[in-house]
Amino acid sequence: MSTLTSSQQAPRAPRAMASKGFWPVLLCWIAVALDGFDLVVLGAVIPTLSKSGDLGFTPSSLTMAATVGLIGVGLGAFTVGPITDRFGRRVTLISSIAIFSLFTLGISVAQNVTQFTVLRFLAGVGLGACLATALAFMTEHAKTGRAGSAVTRMMTGYHFGAVLTALLALVLLDSYGWRSLFVVGGVAGLLTLPVMWLKLPESATYLEAVEARARGEAATPLRSADVVKSRYLRVSIGLWVASFMGLLLVYGLNTWLPTIMGEAGYSIKVGTGLLLALNIGAVIGLLIAGSISDQRGNKPTVLLWFGLAAVFLGLLSIRLESSLLVYAAVLLCGIFVFSAQVLVYAFVGHLYPPEIHGTALGMAAGIGRIGAITGPFLGGAMVTAGIAYPWGFYAFAIAAVLAVLALATVPAHMRKPAHTG
Repeated sequence: MSTLTSSQQAPRAPRAMASKGFWPVLLCWIAVALDGFDLVVLGAVIPTLSKSGDLGFTPSSLTMAATVGLIGVGLGAFTVGPITDRFGRRVTLISSIAIFSLFTLGISVAQNVTQFTVLRFLAGVGLGACLATALAFMTEHAKTGRAGSAVTRMMTGYHFGAVLTALLALVLLDSYGWRSLFVVGGVAGLLTLPVMWLKLPESATYLEAVEARARGEAATPLRSADVVKSRYLRVSIGLWVASFMGLLLVYGLNTWLPTIMGEAGYSIKVGTGLLLALNIGAVIGLLIAGSISDQRGNKPTVLLWFGLAAVFLGLLSIRLESSLLVYAAVLLCGIFVFSAQVLVYAFVGHLYPPEIHGTALGMAAGIGRIGAITGPFLGGAMVTAGIAYPWGFYAFAIAAVLAVLALATVPAHMRKPAHTG
């Protein structure tokens, strides 16, 4: 019978912490807040870099830097799964934050466009790995039947980080320049590392799976590649499509909503206010969606959420005379669009066994990041063609419908494979 290595035997004491501890919740929330920082920071510094021409940036090279950063995030999420399933959630999460923080700090001393872009890509790899690992950890840390609310509440950190970074940009950019924001982001990440090392235990679910395999009590051994094989292939494809469409909506709307509403005849001030309403709705949605998912089931809730997102996105294609109705429609879009994407992550954690949780979540998040690149590109193409209103909202509504159709093919539950031995 196989035995555990010393590194696998050691974390027995933290297991009790993992089952009921406060620290995993807080530290995973902070890890996700770093992702929120990444959502805003480049958008905050692009106007300054574009106006000043610092480092030699042009509009095309700024677009390239933004795209390359998102590619790095997707690559990190896509590839980290086998690593976290092999070496555990704790060491992978800590390492991912260290990578993101060091390369983000490096951006603050970049001397040219190439250095900035390469460092942005490398920081993105660490950040993508960080989010996927935090999702796996929180899914396993949650009490039985509470994974939906645990994941959605953790993802409120994403919007907290985004709002905090936007506020820091208002305070720091004029006085200290664009480099100061990357210093803050890098230092913030580095400061979390000692706390994580001391307070973050290994996932109890992961440890139990490792020990069961070592004792020969586990089901037929699963490997990372099983995510795309046999009984899991259809499930994976459905979840990948939904994740792609979900992040297409999140990033497409965040990037182009003010511009599209401007084409509809609303003022710039109203467009900016609607973007704020969209993200306020996102936080509200995250606070309620998980609880409903835990009570009603993952699949019916995520189907309903994407379906309602499609309805309210379609409603925005109609020119509403009442400002109150416009704000209400955008708020409702935020409630359903953002939390629908997060419910996909909770659904992933529900369907796959612990041995391949990390891989499944990483691949879903990584493919979703392709949608994060596609959404702004699609919106920009329609703005350039002069058809963003109303066709932008039609396109986004169709994306939500495609997510519904993809998730309809995914079973609500998966039977556990038979035990061997």
